[in-house]
Amino acid sequence: MTEGSNNIIDVSPDLRLIGTAHVSTKSVETVKEQIVEYGPDIVAVELCNSRLSSLKEPESLDSDDLLKIIKDGRSPMILLQSALAAQQRKMGLTTGEKPGAELLVAVNTAENSNIPVEMIDRDIVVTLRRAWHRMGIFEKWRVLSTLLWDDHEEDDELSIDEVLGDSDMLSRMMEDAREVAPGAGEVLIDERDAFLAGRIQQISGRGKILAVVGAGHLEGIVNNLNKPPEKVGKRLNDLSTEPPKKLWPKVIMAAIPLFLFGSIGYMAYNGEMDEIRQTAETWLILNAVLAGLGVMLARGHPLSILAGALASPITSLNPALAAGWFAGYTQLKVASPTGKDAQDFLKLDDYSLFWNNRVGRVLMVTALGNLGSGVGAWIAGGAIFMQLFS
Repeated sequence: MTEGSNNIIDVSPDLRLIGTAHVSTKSVETVKEQIVEYGPDIVAVELCNSRLSSLKEPESLDSDDLLKIIKDGRSPMILLQSALAAQQRKMGLTTGEKPGAELLVAVNTAENSNIPVEMIDRDIVVTLRRAWHRMGIFEKWRVLSTLLWDDHEEDDELSIDEVLGDSDMLSRMMEDAREVAPGAGEVLIDERDAFLAGRIQQISGRGKILAVVGAGHLEGIVNNLNKPPEKVGKRLNDLSTEPPKKLWPKVIMAAIPLFLFGSIGYMAYNGEMDEIRQTAETWLILNAVLAGLGVMLARGHPLSILAGALASPITSLNPALAAGWFAGYTQLKVASPTGKDAQDFLKLDDYSLFWNNRVGRVLMVTALGNLGSGVGAWIAGGAIFMQLFS
């Protein structure tokens, strides 16, 4: 293995890696030069098909997309992805390049030269779901609070040379967050290093390969390439699968209505009508108030607050429903995002867009509405338990 300048590594005569910063004009020029100089038979890029589509059509987000996100329960993951991407976008604004510009240039240059292109990164949805699954409740809170509310001004002072010498922004951020979110770091960095290396091994033997990846992945990719191809290749199937949904939340959410109705039945059997009324009031008030408060914190429309509050006492009794869905759908209808809203949110150069932008607000209303409803159900269940056995 030989190493050149600007994070260019020749792993073998038929494989060259280029480590880039996703917001660097210098990286864009390096990619163009290397495709001409190296003359690859295949250009491999650290992208999946969905991320490539986003780069090619950065304004392709409409109400149907948002509605699907709400129905699929993906609001928290989209917010996490958006918060991570925001750091790259903010960096891009100070360097004259959009995040991923060098990856898109690699694809376009290769296609213009009739060179086959291979997407070698794992699907972003799988990555985010695995990261979300791996993190515990406190990890999720620490990561989101760090991304959304910590002061990031010092990042603007970094030079591109420093970024290239360290890692791409996503990897660097998660390296810093390993101590507070080791599960996310493993998924976003270690697993992707192994996946990228496995995909490179998969397409090897078809000629000279030029792989364009974030600089932060270089060391991990090289380490994995030194492992037997069978061992790395075998992990691809495992790393490509979405994590199984945890059973315990469903069990608990199913147990809550059983406990509630069982408690009411017990009190009715004993003729405790006042206790039944108090139980119903506790359930209705705590669910409605906390779900409505969650939507209010997201600066939702009054009708969205009302929808979340009215839905919560009912949806908390049905694991297949969520109050945030109704609040988010209402927000989508009463304050429909425009094309400009989608453009501004996808730029995400200011964290206030999570609350002030109509797209961001729909996502926040859905996520915080669900959170408030869940907290309300837990507190109400605990209050009824104490009431029953006091």
